Amino acid sequence: MKCDSKFIFTDEFTNYKFRDDHPFNQLRVSMTKDLLEKVNVLNKDHIIKPRLATEEELKLFHSAKYIEAVKRASCEGLTEDEGLEYGIGTEDTPMFTGMHEASSLLVGSTLSAIDEVIEGKADHALNLGGGLHHGFERKASGFCIYNDGAVGIKYIRKHTDYKVLYVDTDAHHGDGVQWAFYDDPNVCTFSIHETGRYLFPGTGNVNERGLKQGYGYSFNLPIDAFTEDESFLELYEYAFRRIVDYFKPDIIITQNGADAHYLDPLTHLCSTMKIYEEIPKVAHELAHEFCNGRWVALGGGGYDIWRVVPVAWAQIWKIMLTGEAFTGKLPSTWQMEWQPLSPVKLPMEWSDPDDPYQAIPRKQEITEKNKKVLQNCMQFIHNQNRYNSSM
Repeated sequence: MKCDSKFIFTDEFTNYKFRDDHPFNQLRVSMTKDLLEKVNVLNKDHIIKPRLATEEELKLFHSAKYIEAVKRASCEGLTEDEGLEYGIGTEDTPMFTGMHEASSLLVGSTLSAIDEVIEGKADHALNLGGGLHHGFERKASGFCIYNDGAVGIKYIRKHTDYKVLYVDTDAHHGDGVQWAFYDDPNVCTFSIHETGRYLFPGTGNVNERGLKQGYGYSFNLPIDAFTEDESFLELYEYAFRRIVDYFKPDIIITQNGADAHYLDPLTHLCSTMKIYEEIPKVAHELAHEFCNGRWVALGGGGYDIWRVVPVAWAQIWKIMLTGEAFTGKLPSTWQMEWQPLSPVKLPMEWSDPDDPYQAIPRKQEITEKNKKVLQNCMQFIHNQNRYNSSM
């Protein structure tokens, strides 16, 4: 299935940079773009240059005092103590010159993607510069200053009557977006992530189901550490299909963190490239089945920027265009371009090698625990279906 899709990009994405040794590195977006160009699936007609989000747009989610604090931090006008009140100046989210402008650009890039889709200019839009899902109304958190996903969903709700389904496959729980819409029945959030027992931010339990009118519109699958491909995909696809059928959204927003991979240095999951071939396929299929194709995909986490992120993220674009994933060998021209900068050997193929890591001794136990998590997560929908069928 061929679709009209847009790719949001600017070289200025790399201005969002905390320090040279910080794990969040937007060079991965440039590497992904270059990879797509070298396999001849991305050209200038696909690319949309993003705009800056305005302060009024940022205020759709963030408080005016917080935005002012970020602006002051951008020009070294915020003290360390003042910054800590807003989560700025921490080890995870240090201050840097120009942080307001760089962060506003990431939000604006998501709004640019949304505009393409809600205005009917494209079926799908991909903004790998976005997906900063940990930002809160009044506080930065987990490498995220402004929360482009939350602002973007508020923007959709302001300009349309669309019901929005937000799907987050980052290894870290999509906490900032979940809490932003926890009492909103027109926004449903679904996050599959490593359990918070071991990993930041420590939230995302199955019993986080929403509040007041929003109860029943928050879904979490906190999977066990060392979860592998089969279990991840079983839970993701089963839950996604049933949540879509239950909620019936008008548009799907996906956050596509690539940090569930076994090579990622910050997480404890054991997925391979297989999940990054399948995750966007399911989103693509369901967007066409339920939303007339309306699908906006964002970036997110992913901290092995050399061997994992560009390959994983390139699959999203290929699937947006054709519904099918890349296979075979990566272009040697891409490897020649980036290998001199990489501290590790770049991959040769789109897929990981067979048996790339030592066997997980608890595989059966992990799989069974994850199935119970899925059962608990889906219980609300099952109960609703039984209730409706008895009426």
